[in-house]
Amino acid sequence: MILCCGEALIDMLPRQSDAGEPAFAPYAGGAVFNTAIALGRLGAPSGYLGGLSNDLFGQMLAEALAASKVDYSLCPRSGRPSTLAFVTLTDGQARYAFYDENTAGRMLSEPELPTLDDTTKALFFGGISLVSEPQANSYAALCSRAGDRVVMIDPNIRPGFITNEASYRARLAGMLGRADIVKISDEDMDWLGTDPTALLQGETSVVLVTLGAEGVDVMTTQGTHRVPARRVTVVDTVGAGDTFNAGFLAGLHKAGLLSRTALAKATAENLGTAADLGVRSAAVTVSRAGANPPWEHEL
Repeated sequence: MILCCGEALIDMLPRQSDAGEPAFAPYAGGAVFNTAIALGRLGAPSGYLGGLSNDLFGQMLAEALAASKVDYSLCPRSGRPSTLAFVTLTDGQARYAFYDENTAGRMLSEPELPTLDDTTKALFFGGISLVSEPQANSYAALCSRAGDRVVMIDPNIRPGFITNEASYRARLAGMLGRADIVKISDEDMDWLGTDPTALLQGETSVVLVTLGAEGVDVMTTQGTHRVPARRVTVVDTVGAGDTFNAGFLAGLHKAGLLSRTALAKATAENLGTAADLGVRSAAVTVSRAGANPPWEHEL
């Protein structure tokens, strides 16, 4: 199982009622949640780990995971509320109001972390769940216990969410130092003050540098291989990066490369097929509204 560890939340999207009044409609979301959903739909053994509420929104999240064949049995359940993100649009630009204090996801504590068995072959971390404490510290602790499991991290840094920069930088540095796979953008690298060469000096075997419409560079110590993007009519980009992450991990699983030993030996060209699955999957996601990753048969 590929266990995706991080946030699941409810996006409250702006709508209009039949009476013409402004309203909000709830949709299951969250970057790590989206990656778990996409993995399940692509036919990979997908699992999700995060604090889930027993409230009606938590039930909505659980039902969405089950519908996409994602195992969420490791999730601690609680009576705390679900995280809500209210979205408003101003001149086409989305603004978010987060309601995250004392929620089931944010309050995930280290003692609540499950003991992983041999069925869990890889761990994925990322998103805003690496910012807010105590959950961020809990995920960092789980990362440190990964053992021989493959670890992939997508920091997806959002400076506006960071309230304790020193703590966040230290925590992220430790997790990146353990990661076998890092997906990162130019903006992420600028904020961190790093580059692929520096990232590959530690335990990291693969760095995936996203290039938007140009595709993605697959980088190892042996070289670089570019996988071009697919040309599609873009409806919106919500969930594109999350879907790419899932496609790459699913591709590694299908190719028998989802182990630390295999990744350390693989060339950038060997990994290109997995990255291409990520690119093709993301192309479908951006061609339709919302974070709606493709099922395997749609590719």
